[in-house]
Amino acid sequence: MRWIVATVVATAALVFVVLKSFENGIENRGFCVATVGDRTVEVDVEQAKWAALMAAQAHERGLPPRATTIAIATAYQESKIRNIDYGDRDSVGLFQQRPSQGWGTVEEILDPVYSTGKFYDALATIEDYESMEITDAAQAVQRSGFPQAYADHEADARVLASALRGYSPAAFACATDPKAGSTGADLEAYLNQAWGRVRVDSDPSSGQHAIALTGDQIDTRGWALAQFLVANSTEFRISEVTFDDMRWVADQDEPGWRPSRDASRTDVRFVRR
Repeated sequence: MRWIVATVVATAALVFVVLKSFENGIENRGFCVATVGDRTVEVDVEQAKWAALMAAQAHERGLPPRATTIAIATAYQESKIRNIDYGDRDSVGLFQQRPSQGWGTVEEILDPVYSTGKFYDALATIEDYESMEITDAAQAVQRSGFPQAYADHEADARVLASALRGYSPAAFACATDPKAGSTGADLEAYLNQAWGRVRVDSDPSSGQHAIALTGDQIDTRGWALAQFLVANSTEFRISEVTFDDMRWVADQDEPGWRPSRDASRTDVRFVRR
């Protein structure tokens, strides 16, 4: 009898997790890996999407990579990098922010663009946060009952931040199903939310798209955008991304980037199915 009950509970928990993925508009079909040095971090599709959003917003605000590491480590501890609608007392969202603590309404906090922006707003007010221990910086923002726990996620957060900020080229890749997403998903609108104004030149007949790169740090921004697209490949039906003589394609058993003579160094190109 206990075995039957345990099986029912486990099954219910699995169904709950799957339903949560659909509620968030993300079907967790696939996985992603980031490798920097000798450390590899694996995340699922939802975790990849939100980690990439944190990297994009930090880049758009001109914040240092350390800010992204702090944000990702905090979200690891608070929600396992999931946009959940429950938590301790009235806490919700990626960072378990509380309406009663002035973070915003429940609806606002459950918008990851909003909640990530609010996290960075608070972080930026902390003097010398770049040189602080991650537990101290995160705690100054969050006021957690378990502040030392943030440090448990620092190494993995640093790998994800380095890759998704573009400082580690071709370090982040996913094995995803580009047919699982929505053909109506508005990628350009989401890019503008995450990155500020992004111009996408498209050829509807071929499914080819390109984001031109201008200004300083083209390589870093290019890799950050390229790996952002990979992180969002399931939801937006992206089957291929090329940049800087490298190509990523979906449906890989072992996700990674491969050399490509067709990849440009002046724009990020991608294909949607």
